[in-house]
Amino acid sequence: MGNFKAVILIAEDEVHIRNALQRNLIKAGFDVILASDGEETMAQFRANVVDLVVLDVLMPKLDGLQVCQLIRQESDVPIIMATVLGSPADRVTGLDLGANDYIVKPFSSRELIARIRSILRRVSPGVRGTLADRSVDTTVVSVGDLVLYPQTRKVYGQNAYIRLTEIEFYILYFLVQTPGQILTRENILQQVWGYTADADLNTKALDVHISRLRTKLGHSTVRIMTIQGHGYMLLAR
Repeated sequence: MGNFKAVILIAEDEVHIRNALQRNLIKAGFDVILASDGEETMAQFRANVVDLVVLDVLMPKLDGLQVCQLIRQESDVPIIMATVLGSPADRVTGLDLGANDYIVKPFSSRELIARIRSILRRVSPGVRGTLADRSVDTTVVSVGDLVLYPQTRKVYGQNAYIRLTEIEFYILYFLVQTPGQILTRENILQQVWGYTADADLNTKALDVHISRLRTKLGHSTVRIMTIQGHGYMLLAR
């Protein structure tokens, strides 16, 4: 990752665990932000640029499952759930809510750090970075009834704000550059994620993001069409 120092948000209510994780992650070369309950976790997440969240489930005020849902409404940031709840049902619940990984206490810091590095290697720095980092034109873009503001990554449709995750915004931004043209899944993966490795897995993830994006666009005059065997095409009335 070069000189890039990933920022890890640790959400953990037990102070000795929180401090131990902070100490070991800093030694491993990460920047660390701490939170001791669910509300503080969301406040820290919204106030800082975070590259990955280590999220305890059994926290006061908002539990980790609630926090995971809230984060997923706003961001695709990687989440590792770290908890004593280790049953298969608990794991499935966490992963279904959007966690990228699930580790059961007690665990070693070495294992957690290995999992963090593994996830960050799979995340394009372009997706984690700002629009300026990605050299994306920040000119406001209009198509159909949508207006995209690249500088703030906000989208409005029919004068109403449409809340998109960062990846959803990048997908839509790329599609609106070429309305009426077919874009292959591989092309979108390359532009948005910066790579096409593990194509089968990544195209499935892309299809999920497209499905969510369509739902959020709702009654917009802009439509994302599936072109069977080829990819996607954006149409605007």
